[in-house]
Amino acid sequence: MAKIPQFDNQILRELCDILGDTGSGLTSSEIGQLLAQCQIEDPYPTMTKRYRLFEALRQRQEQDGCGNNVVAFICSAMNPVRYSRNPERFNYLRNELNKALFFAGYELGEDGKLQKTLKVRTPSEAEERASRLAAELRRRNVHPDVLRFCRAELLQENYFHAVLEATKSLAGKIRQKTGLTADGSKLIDQTFGLSEKGIPRLAFNSLQTDTERSEHIGLMHIMKGIFSAFRNPTAHTPRIFWQLNERDALDILLLCCKHHF
Repeated sequence: MAKIPQFDNQILRELCDILGDTGSGLTSSEIGQLLAQCQIEDPYPTMTKRYRLFEALRQRQEQDGCGNNVVAFICSAMNPVRYSRNPERFNYLRNELNKALFFAGYELGEDGKLQKTLKVRTPSEAEERASRLAAELRRRNVHPDVLRFCRAELLQENYFHAVLEATKSLAGKIRQKTGLTADGSKLIDQTFGLSEKGIPRLAFNSLQTDTERSEHIGLMHIMKGIFSAFRNPTAHTPRIFWQLNERDALDILLLCCKHHF
């Protein structure tokens, strides 16, 4: 594992407060077991859970000069297998931990692993980011469905998620209108392809002239390109290798908008 910078004490304290919460956090015995499992010294086993955990992790990362063992503990504590009988508890703890982890530029995924994300500096930053992008899309008269993917919770994770959800929405709307079950290029061919009779299931225009037919075919290929260029990479490529900035996200969302109907 690459060296992870030490967590700021305020962020670390917040993480320990969540994991040591009396109502939803780890039990005292669970904390002891996980510290031993991660080979982290437990210097104050009789203290309150929050303080006990904070001191154990704080001292270990100072000793290591990095936050790797803090991450190891969090990932062990949030191993999804531990919550197989209580997924609601997992989801709650994950959401609460992410509120603190975002400030360090990390998030806890559904697989219980830590991954990099856009760093949030203030609680309102994600909301502001969402509002800014949404305002620009509204200025360009985008389809209302596309604006749904500018929600703060999506953009707080990354533009990656907003783009993935927007491109997925295109396929969902086509399936809803046609009753087809295919996906990707196959779905586009089945929906917009010109059959022997020259009549597609859905059309972008009246197909009355050669120009209109050419336009229809061109737009059909653009839709295929959206899936190949944007939906497939975001669905299958780890986010750290497919970074998007605000301008990229705006361009892709606008392209998706032009093909909503």
